[in-house]
Amino acid sequence: MPVDALLATYFPGGGWKAEAGLAGLNNTTRYVTVGGQRLVLRIYETHRDAGKIAFEHALLAELATRDTAFRVPVPLAHPSGATFAKLEDGSGRFGCLFRYLEGERPDSANGRTAEAVGETVGELSLNLAAVRIDLPPQYPPYYEMDAAHPSCPQERIAAFCAAPPLAFRGQRAELMLLAERLRQFRAVAPKLRGLPHQLVHGDVNDSNLLAETGRPDRIAAVLDFEFCTRDVRAMEPAVVLSGLLDTEGAADAMTAFADGFRRRVRLLPEEAEAILPLVELRKLDVFVHFLGRRLDGVDGEETLRQQIDSAANGLNSLQRRAGQVIACCRRLVANGA
Repeated sequence: MPVDALLATYFPGGGWKAEAGLAGLNNTTRYVTVGGQRLVLRIYETHRDAGKIAFEHALLAELATRDTAFRVPVPLAHPSGATFAKLEDGSGRFGCLFRYLEGERPDSANGRTAEAVGETVGELSLNLAAVRIDLPPQYPPYYEMDAAHPSCPQERIAAFCAAPPLAFRGQRAELMLLAERLRQFRAVAPKLRGLPHQLVHGDVNDSNLLAETGRPDRIAAVLDFEFCTRDVRAMEPAVVLSGLLDTEGAADAMTAFADGFRRRVRLLPEEAEAILPLVELRKLDVFVHFLGRRLDGVDGEETLRQQIDSAANGLNSLQRRAGQVIACCRRLVANGA
C-alpha cells in the first residue's frame, strides 16, 4: 500500500495507525497516529511536480512565523531532510506529513460563521501580500486558463463540449452553456491583468477551513495551500463568494462575509467590479480542472458528471443572484455601504 510504504520512510520502526477522514477531491488524505502525536498524511494526486510542493511548503513555513489569529499546516521533516518524499511505487507521486490541527469544519451558510470567514480571509490576504520567499509561484493566475490547465487547451474543451463522449451526452445542454461562457470569458480576461496582484490562496472554502470546536464563529486554521499563486487580489473573496452562491440564505451569508472581509481589506472600485466575472471564472475553472483530471485518467466519469452539473448550476445561480453579488461587492470598496 502506498500509504504504508510512505509512512515506513518516515517511521522505520513502525507503530503508526492510519485512517481515512474528511478530505477533498484532489488528493489522498489519511489521519495518522504515531508515538502519541497526530499527523495528517497527504499524497499529491493532481501533479508530479516537486517544485509546486516546495513552493507550497516554503510559503507555509513563512506563514507559520507570522502573528495571525489562524494557524496553517506545518509540514513534518522527512528523514531525507526535505519536507516531502517520492512514493516508491513507480507512480512519480509525492507525499508528506503535516502536524494535525484541532478544529471542525465550519458552515459558512451561518451568518456569524460567514462573517468570521470573511475576517479570516481578509487577514490571510494581508499576510500573503507581505510574504517574501525565494521560490517563485508555480501556478499561473486563474485567468490564464490555457497555461493553468495544459491538458485542456480551449480547442480540446470546445471539442469535448460540442461532441461529448457517450457517458456525457445527457449533459449536452450543460456543456454547451459552459463552452459559451468560457468563450465569453476569454474576451474579459485581458482586462484583469491590470488589476492589483499578489499571492492568493485561491481555494478557500469550508473544506479548507477549521473552526474552533464548539465555536463556529472562530476560525482556527486555513488549510490546503496547494494552489496558492500570484493572481488578482480580488480573486480571494471571489472564490469564497462563489462557494456561498448555492447556500441557504446566500444573500445574507455573502453580506456577512463581505462585512468581515472589509474589516481587514478594502478593494479598489475596479477590483470590486471584477468580482462578478471572477466568480464566474471560479465556476468555469473548477469544471476545466476536473475535465483535465478525467482526460488524464485521474478521475472516473461520475466525478466529472458531478462537476459539470455543479458548474452549470453555479452559473445559473450566479445569473439569478448577480444583483446580490454586485451589492455585496460594493461593500468591499473603501467608501462602500
